[in-house]
Amino acid sequence: MMKSFEDVSNAGSEFMDSSLKNLASLSKGYQVIAAEAADYSRKAFEAGTATAEKLISAKSIENAVEIQADYAKQAYEGFVAQATKMSELYAEMAKEAYKPFESAVAKAG
Repeated sequence: MMKSFEDVSNAGSEFMDSSLKNLASLSKGYQVIAAEAADYSRKAFEAGTATAEKLISAKSIENAVEIQADYAKQAYEGFVAQATKMSELYAEMAKEAYKPFESAVAKAG
């Protein structure tokens, strides 16, 4: 069955609108991810600096080892939490980026 010029034009217009919405969604998602990454980096740097100051003032080797072990544990837990959060942000961004195309895909199918 042949589509009329108007149908093709409407489909093209709908695709363009979906593309622009997709671009806006991706832009917003990347901004959120960049802000989250910058915040995590700042916090990690501050924690590392605070640990270095504690290590400098450690009274014994045992105390220094304890400080380092606490830091390693907190850094690992923080990294795992941040990785989980970042993966959730990327997944949400992908869902939002796909939304504008859902109707076009449904029509095509």
